[in-house]
Amino acid sequence: MGKKKNIFAIVGSASRNSSNQKLVENFVKMTIDDFNVTVYSDLKLLPHFDPELSIENTPREVLDFRENVNQADAILICTPEYVFSIPSGLKNVIEWCIAVTVFSDKPIGIITASANGEKGHEELQLIMRTLMTKFTEDTTLLIQGIKGKINEQGEITNPDTSAQLTKFIEAFKIQIVTH
Repeated sequence: MGKKKNIFAIVGSASRNSSNQKLVENFVKMTIDDFNVTVYSDLKLLPHFDPELSIENTPREVLDFRENVNQADAILICTPEYVFSIPSGLKNVIEWCIAVTVFSDKPIGIITASANGEKGHEELQLIMRTLMTKFTEDTTLLIQGIKGKINEQGEITNPDTSAQLTKFIEAFKIQIVTH
């Protein structure tokens, strides 16, 4: 693949030791030879979206987040579903990025790992299409029943889930190289 690509990985969960955090850690280990991954798991530290501050007097934390997105070769979002939707922290940070074009034409991988996750997965894809990111069916992954497929140490214990993540990573690599 040549030079390592820079990936900005966003963990959508508000919980510190979430299954989504563990999945991103697995992603980092599995792609260490291909990607430099910066993991962002502090969505709850960002201020609530305020459209009046979106362009001028934007909070430093938001500017830093936008710059991370802008500088990345690709984005990975790994999130649970909360009440049939994406988590409020993830929605909040996306709203901070609407007035700027940092996500436009950016390759993205979407993993939704939750008890069910179907509605949140669909919603996130719709939002990311609206932001004009680039993804395919193969660079999205829905993992239902995640708590039974990953242990406390973060090891994926379900062979099908492990195979699906490997297939997702291979598709993501191809997408980034061909972008």
